[in-house]
Amino acid sequence: MTPSDRTGLTRPFRTTLVAGLLTGLSASGLWAADPAELAGDPHLSVVPRTEDEAKRIAGVTAPATDFSEPEPFEGNPAGAATVRVLPDSNAFSQFSANLSFEQELEFKVGNGLFRKLWVSAPSSTLASDGLGPLYNARSCQRCHLKDGRGHPPEGPEDDATSMFLRISVPAPEGGEMSEIEAFLLSIGDETPRTRPDPVYGGQLQDFATPGQTAEYRLGVAWEEVPVTLSGGETASLRSPTWRADDLGYGPLAEGAMLSPRVAPQMIGLGLLEAIPAADILAHADPADRDGDGISGRPQAVWSFDHHRPMLGRFGWKAGAPTIREQSAAAFAGDIGISTPVFEAPWGDCTEAEAACRAGPHGDGDERGTEVDAEGLDLVTFYSRNLAVPARRDMDDPEVLRGKQVFHDTGCTACHTPKFVTARLEDRPEQSFQLIWPYTDLLLHDMGEGLADNRPEGAASGREWRTAPLWGIGLTPQVNGHSYYLHDGRARSLLEAVLWHGGEAQPARDRVVEMPPEDRAALVKFLESL
Repeated sequence: MTPSDRTGLTRPFRTTLVAGLLTGLSASGLWAADPAELAGDPHLSVVPRTEDEAKRIAGVTAPATDFSEPEPFEGNPAGAATVRVLPDSNAFSQFSANLSFEQELEFKVGNGLFRKLWVSAPSSTLASDGLGPLYNARSCQRCHLKDGRGHPPEGPEDDATSMFLRISVPAPEGGEMSEIEAFLLSIGDETPRTRPDPVYGGQLQDFATPGQTAEYRLGVAWEEVPVTLSGGETASLRSPTWRADDLGYGPLAEGAMLSPRVAPQMIGLGLLEAIPAADILAHADPADRDGDGISGRPQAVWSFDHHRPMLGRFGWKAGAPTIREQSAAAFAGDIGISTPVFEAPWGDCTEAEAACRAGPHGDGDERGTEVDAEGLDLVTFYSRNLAVPARRDMDDPEVLRGKQVFHDTGCTACHTPKFVTARLEDRPEQSFQLIWPYTDLLLHDMGEGLADNRPEGAASGREWRTAPLWGIGLTPQVNGHSYYLHDGRARSLLEAVLWHGGEAQPARDRVVEMPPEDRAALVKFLESL
């Protein structure tokens, strides 16, 4: 039985073909038709909230009204899991403060697997072989540098290890549909469907093991775009044009759509996973019924672990429902490593890349796959428990002023400050915590300037998931750069704000027009997160 037979899929890494981890819903689709379908949390062992708890949660998550001093518990953005701020680049690499001694050991073993450098098969180190044959990085850590953000290449000689291009083509009319596509069609979702490139698959890999040919080299051209601000200030935005250069297997298919992605930071993922789906859906307004111009939409994805649609939470377009499935997809697409979720040992290689599929792989021992269930669970545990550092300078008068500017400007319409996680039977470290992630985990139209023009599930080419802001001010300390947004184009927090368009255009324009002192305070607040 082949790996594809074992999964029941013709290709194991289904970035766009099944829409697997990337399938969503439109405003008239699943969310509107059956919100209960997404409101469940099959990945969590939830203890139902009492009526008293619900009232308390409503109180503590209510919007701030007093900006003269910090709110209670604001200094601990991850609740009891919050850790102190280290003065070096390891600030994002700490384990949650409320782990037990035994869990600390599990975290450290998972960290070892996260940092492991994989080698090509066959190798004398059976537990470490199976790389590729096509891949973007040799380890998780090579993309998520110091558990933080990746970066784009600065020039033709710079590497692109911590970013890549996703690729898809329009689906032909009347073609075969996957289970999830048929499901979405049955409930009225009309989002254009996509397919992987027939030769290059759903993701371009720029490295290859010996004897194989890499798929491409990432190319980019930058153009400076000036922006005039109030008070005589100016800013310059760098606008990228992304290219797939030095293609190894011929031209891309007609109509190919490319989407650049840098690796996001890893902190706080377990707490985001523990937010009740119903609480996230409560912020959704797909038809903008309240008329505020903000129409956050939930992404629905197919869970291969739970065999049902689930709310998407992880990835730049909320393409994965759980940390485990996100990790498995990264093993397959980024490193070419098989797991019990995606069992094919050749990762994203297509049938057209016959040499890749026929090459040596590392799944021939008793583990069954190159990373077995235990290994995947350890990496998942590690990723779930990377801690959020405490706030800095939150009682500084300028930071408090910036917090009020953040609220008054309308930023909290998408960057929801607070949630309370579910009460959980089996994960006390994430259970019933007041957290401050500054995200609603919903999809929003961010305008033409940030558009990749590549639909992903129900997300249009203009939509992106609201990025969590906790820890964002520590990026220069952790990663030695200040590159933000999905492709790292913004070189500062102010540039990131100025790139906002679409639903965020009014808020962005208010930032442009506000007094320079308020702009500086806003940035100071963001740096304190």
